[in-house]
Amino acid sequence: MRRTLATLASAIALASFALSAPAHAQGKLDSPANLAEKAPATYKAKFDTSKGAFVVEVTRDWAPNGADRFYNLVKNGFYDNVRFFRVISGFMVQFGINGDPKISAPWREARISDDPVKQSNRRGYITYAMAGPNTRTSQVFINFADNANLDNSGFAPFGRIVSGMDVVDKLNAEYGEGAPRGRGPDQGRIQMEGNAYLNKEFSRLDYVKKATIER
Repeated sequence: MRRTLATLASAIALASFALSAPAHAQGKLDSPANLAEKAPATYKAKFDTSKGAFVVEVTRDWAPNGADRFYNLVKNGFYDNVRFFRVISGFMVQFGINGDPKISAPWREARISDDPVKQSNRRGYITYAMAGPNTRTSQVFINFADNANLDNSGFAPFGRIVSGMDVVDKLNAEYGEGAPRGRGPDQGRIQMEGNAYLNKEFSRLDYVKKATIER
């Protein structure tokens, strides 16, 4: 009887865990093609970080493809526990590689088409990192300064910080530019080893505790 009750209790506990588990634990992030919900015309995403909270207001009309991708990533927990791995004072802060290599892997090639540049890369505006035309995936950066020189290169802002820019300014910049040009983390190793690599060799990086869509 006791064994039966223990088994039942374990089953209930497991069921409760499954219901409360984060989205990525339930496999929602395994297939980028299935996360293609159209974003609202405007929405806010709150990022609770190791330095405090900041809020991004996204305007879909600025960059529809970018706004939709960001909405799906935030809503499904992709940015939870990710590190701000490239922080260059006076320029920008970059993040968006999931700490679990199994989750980040399918997103490396999940590219979205470019959006026309409708807004300038001003201080506090958020934009996707990219490596040429039509290469945007999940990595984004927030401009610390007015970086209008990026506009002609196709970097299309899709939102801006509406509260907590002081928090963004405080993100740890001691490691600076990434390897091999700087002493910061190597993006290839982040992709392959995730937070295990960053925790071991760059333990003072700031990070996102949780990102949520605000209603």
